[in-house]
Amino acid sequence: MPAPARYSPHTHRKTPMSNTLNLPLEFLYRPAVATAMTDTTPWLLVLMHGVGSNDQDLFGLAPHVPKQFHVLSLRAPITLGPDGYAWFQFGQLPSGERSINAAQELASRKLVAQAVEAAASQLGIAPERVVVGGFSQGGIMALSLLLTQPALLKAVLVLHSRLLPQAVADAAPAAALTGKAVWLSHGIYDNVIPLSMAQAAREHLAGLPLELSYHEFPGVHEIRPIELQGAMAWLQQLSAPVAAAGAAG
Repeated sequence: MPAPARYSPHTHRKTPMSNTLNLPLEFLYRPAVATAMTDTTPWLLVLMHGVGSNDQDLFGLAPHVPKQFHVLSLRAPITLGPDGYAWFQFGQLPSGERSINAAQELASRKLVAQAVEAAASQLGIAPERVVVGGFSQGGIMALSLLLTQPALLKAVLVLHSRLLPQAVADAAPAAALTGKAVWLSHGIYDNVIPLSMAQAAREHLAGLPLELSYHEFPGVHEIRPIELQGAMAWLQQLSAPVAAAGAAG
């Protein structure tokens, strides 16, 4: 079973405002904080954990996320065991090819779309300020959401993941991805999702009208500090032009 993200996860309480959000999935929430360096209009970052983990995992990254972002960490709907959840179950064919429970993946993708749309609406965030991200299976879900329902978001943050053929088959017209952005990073020695799968995703995305930021880092199936630093800098840069334009206006 894939390991969790393994970057200093912390135990967090839900904030009082999180009780006002009505979402179809369990979640943890950190509100945005306005600063002199940001626009008064916040962004939204929705995070999804890998298989066998839970919403606490990537919520440990919240202190590192730029303050102009609301942070939501979603819990997958399929229970695997105590504190262990998945977006879909999977296996391996005799040929070595990976297979997934496609019905579960589609159902989870619909729930994620509903959660992202509901959170953005309830927090007053326009789709062009929404970023959806995830680690491992959570990153798979983020990438699938971008390809199939690009109108819901501006960008995805994809960590140690792969591209599902089901998402490619269900993808929106390429033109709908114009102006979208993707952070895609992977461990060179990833022992759970091979680097070749990330490279295949890169090749597919490179043929689409979006802005791709692809990176390979030393390490296995985990988020190392240098990778986290790069991803957070990308988020800051992504949100900075809008913040600057708002301040100038």
